[in-house]
Order: sequence, then C-alpha cells, then structure tokens
Amino acid sequence: MKVEHLRLFVRLAVTHNISLAGQELALSPAVASSYISKLEEGLGVRLVHRTTRKVSLTEEGKAFLPHAEEVLSSVEAACASVGAGKASPTGTLRVSAPASFGRMHLIPAMHGFLSQYPELKVDLKLSDAIIDMVEGGFDIAIRNAELKDSTLIARRLASDRRIICASPAYLARFGEPATPQELGEHQCVNLMGLEHWTFETPNGPLNVKTGGSLRIDNGEAVRDACVAGLGIAMSSTWNVYQHLRRGELVQILQEYPYVSDTAIWAVYPSSRLLAPKVRAFIDYFSACFGGEPYWDRQEDWASSRSGER
Repeated sequence: MKVEHLRLFVRLAVTHNISLAGQELALSPAVASSYISKLEEGLGVRLVHRTTRKVSLTEEGKAFLPHAEEVLSSVEAACASVGAGKASPTGTLRVSAPASFGRMHLIPAMHGFLSQYPELKVDLKLSDAIIDMVEGGFDIAIRNAELKDSTLIARRLASDRRIICASPAYLARFGEPATPQELGEHQCVNLMGLEHWTFETPNGPLNVKTGGSLRIDNGEAVRDACVAGLGIAMSSTWNVYQHLRRGELVQILQEYPYVSDTAIWAVYPSSRLLAPKVRAFIDYFSACFGGEPYWDRQEDWASSRSGER
C-alpha cells in the first residue's frame, strides 16, 4: 500500500472522477486508474463503483476512507516535523461562487491569492444557482444562503448585512416611508423569492410583503434598478456600499433593522483531511473578508445623504 495510492483515493472520494483526481496529482487517467486498481488488489476489496460518468465509493470504500485520511494526515505531520514536503499547494482548485459576489469581491482579491500561491491554478464558476459540489467536482463553494446539505462543512468568511435603500431621485418623487408598513404604498424592486422582508421593531419582528412592477433574478441588477429610481430595494451592503458612498443610493428605515441571519460561507465536502489548496483558499479569503468586512467600514455612506464626507 503506497501513500500515492491513498492520496489519490482520498481525492477521488471528493471529486468522484478518476481523471480529475489524477489531474490534481499530475497523473494521467491511465496511471490514476491503475493506482486505484492496485490499492483494491492490495486490500482484496472493491473500493469504488465505476460508471461511464463518475465513480462512487462502495460500502467498503466509505469504511476505508477515514482510515486513509488518518494515515495521510500522519504522513503530512511527520513530513512537516522535519521540514519536508511542499511548502506551497499545487494543482487546480475548482471554486463555485455567486455571480455578483464573485465579480465584485473574489476576482479583485484573486491577484493577491495567486501571487501568494504561484503553483496553484483556479477554475472559478460564477453562478447564482446552488450547484451540486460532488456532481460538479468542485473543491469549494462560496454561498450566502442557508446550508442544507449536512454532508458539507461550512466556514464563515464574512457577515452579510442587508439594508433597505433607495435613490435620492425616487425619494424626491415619491417620499420616504417612515415605517415598514408604509412600504405597501411604494414600488419595491424585489429579488425573486425574497418578496417578504422582516424588520426589528419595538414590538418584535414584523414581516412585510412587498410588491412592485419589477422582480429580478440578479442582485446587481436589483441594485442598478434601484439606482435608476425604479423603486426601493433590499440589498447586501457588499453589493451597494460603493453606491452609498457616492450618494447614488441612501439607506432608509434605519430605525427598523432588516432581520437576516445570512453570512458569506465557504463550504466543502466533509473530510477530516482538508486539501492544502482548499485550506489555503479559506485562510486567505477569511483574512480578506473577516472581522468587519471592508464594505461595512465606510463611515461616510451613512452621511452621504446630507453631502457630508
């Protein structure tokens, strides 16, 4: 039983694709397949089911996986104790992220990440759809929605504060709602599926069903429609902070905070042995976005309404 065979098996358990797992370890598909076969021959059991599309672990493979991870973890610790092994992660890291957050925050920070890890390549898929990580062969996914898959592990990268905002032109034309109940008298630009807004009030949480002439399936487009004066919108501060600073949008209903327990999460398949490239990504972007995120450190956007800077 060789360490290389175990390392490939552990990556195969994540990617469910022999060629992809082999590619990450600089192995050809034929060599990768032979490694798995030799591992199975040595153990005398079948570890994976092979199909034309993907592979899956057998019951024996699932039972063997934690032990393989433990062996590799011990090997890595032993190498680290004498300064052996690669200091920098290598291979291809496959990442999925929401389109708006990816464009606005991941890509600008990617230069620093790739400069720090020059032997690493990143395949970045930007989509607002919740993808199947295992089916898609992704190492990590960025999400700002509730984590429903118990087979995934989540690490919080940043807060996802949400506020109610409008353009000065809209407020000048239609007035400003003084309470959440008054939203019923206004046009609201809604992100599809988020028509109910909940606010903190002195009497407890208040749920308001908002309506309007326009619903959109993209957060940046909701923001842009709000800037254009088409209505009031609920948005994450990471999406609107620059527009608030420039005075193109202003926050309203500040006395009634929007209730939301959302956050920016990094999720990855459950495994006691976290791949170095995944650990590097999480640690780097936790440092970028952690604590109070830079998009919430703008002291001036709250006062942009009055023209103060």
